[in-house]
Amino acid sequence: ESRFDFSAAATHASVERTLRRLGVAALDVVLIHSSGDDLHILEQEGVLPALLDLKRAGWVRAVGMSTKTVAGGLRTVECCDVAMVTYNLSERKELPVIRAARAAGKGVLVKKGLRSGHLDRTAGVDPVRASMDLIFAEPGVSSVVVGTLNPAHLRANVAAAEEVLNPYG
Repeated sequence: ESRFDFSAAATHASVERTLRRLGVAALDVVLIHSSGDDLHILEQEGVLPALLDLKRAGWVRAVGMSTKTVAGGLRTVECCDVAMVTYNLSERKELPVIRAARAAGKGVLVKKGLRSGHLDRTAGVDPVRASMDLIFAEPGVSSVVVGTLNPAHLRANVAAAEEVLNPYG
């Protein structure tokens, strides 16, 4: 069961613990993982001010949020460096967030780009290729976060992404 604590104290403790475990002086990016109430978390909880303080202190280089709503994604673009959004062959409602982030010069990470492994393999096209084509056709996308089952599965996904990103070899 997920447990969410968006307090400043919990945020500071989490970042400090992560720095210690990784043995690094700074984290490249820290994302708030939304419980679903994006705007409340960004505007009423202590997590965002704490992360911004840690960024000013040099402990974190970029902050963002993995959002669950378009409104939360757009607010994230306004107040953070990075937005993580769901965007795939069957879920495209967060496209305005991707485009707003591009216009603002902010980063976009796509989650669930391969539909959490539930791609339609009966459509007569390679669903991984079709997914990558869709995602990387949007110039605002910085990266796709893709899970994997095993090393062979990872290699196949990387090969599909390379083919989409460099179609002429």
